Amino acid sequence: RTSPVLYAIRVSLVTQPISSANALVFVLLITMSTRKYNLPLHQHGKSRVRLGRVWREGNVHHMVEWNVFTMLESPMEHAFYEGDNAGMTATDTQKNTVYIVAKRMQERCTVEQFAIALAQHFVRTYPLVSRAKVHVEQKPWNRVNVDGMPHNHGYSINGTETRTADVEYSKSGELQVTAGIKELQVLKTTQSGYVGYLKDEYTLLPESKDRIVATSVTSTWRYSSQPACYETAFNAARSAMIETFFGPPKQGVYSPSVQYTMYKMGEAMLDRVQQIESIFMNCPNLHFIPCNPVTSSFDNDVYVATSEPHGDIECVVTRKNGRPHLSKL
Repeated sequence: RTSPVLYAIRVSLVTQPISSANALVFVLLITMSTRKYNLPLHQHGKSRVRLGRVWREGNVHHMVEWNVFTMLESPMEHAFYEGDNAGMTATDTQKNTVYIVAKRMQERCTVEQFAIALAQHFVRTYPLVSRAKVHVEQKPWNRVNVDGMPHNHGYSINGTETRTADVEYSKSGELQVTAGIKELQVLKTTQSGYVGYLKDEYTLLPESKDRIVATSVTSTWRYSSQPACYETAFNAARSAMIETFFGPPKQGVYSPSVQYTMYKMGEAMLDRVQQIESIFMNCPNLHFIPCNPVTSSFDNDVYVATSEPHGDIECVVTRKNGRPHLSKL
């Protein structure tokens, strides 16, 4: 049961929230001395608040993806001792604040500038918060080059991509070579939509004619005959993927669905490398969901970044009389 003295201090917080903070700490120290066990350390926060932030400067878009962790120090001993949450800044409030502070960063900023603004907001907004700790991780999305020029709205992540090769050779001298690529992460901030799909009582997804599209491409392709240079063939196939996904560097190319873009990527690879007979592609969605931060509205600027659960699209593209190198998906 709350003591009369502690109750009086909490009432004073309503009328004099800033000046009474030290008094509350003093009373808590007194009440702690009567406890059987101590509570020397405590804090609370929110983890893995993932977001995408896009700044649109004319036709050139600047994009970052952040993974945010917050932790607040405040005199919340009564929550542990008595189950009383008075004055606590809820972790859900912290999560929502991450998005709203990101939206308030109207000009491009560094991850450090964003973290400073977020930490200062917590301390300056909530009188009982004595210290705010903010940890932010930034994914390495970098602007891509297409045809030797930086793309206006195209990004990829370097360092995650893996090149693969599978070879089979039999006693009869038959040689089969399958090349591939794994986890080629690509993203466009515009020039993508998804409309016209079946809708029933289980469908909640709203149609969109302009959205972020991002995926992590895993693909294998089998050669029907051996190219003169495997390195040249691989680079040509990869370039066909990249150029088809992003389109020209200034205006891009519109994608009505991931399925359509995958087929076009397969077409470009077959056109570019004549020795390729069959192509498999897997393209999971890396979702960036439009975010409506509290007290504001979505303006193609702040997104909730999530990959679980995610859509997963697969296909095999072959030449007219080509044999699929996979018997089933």
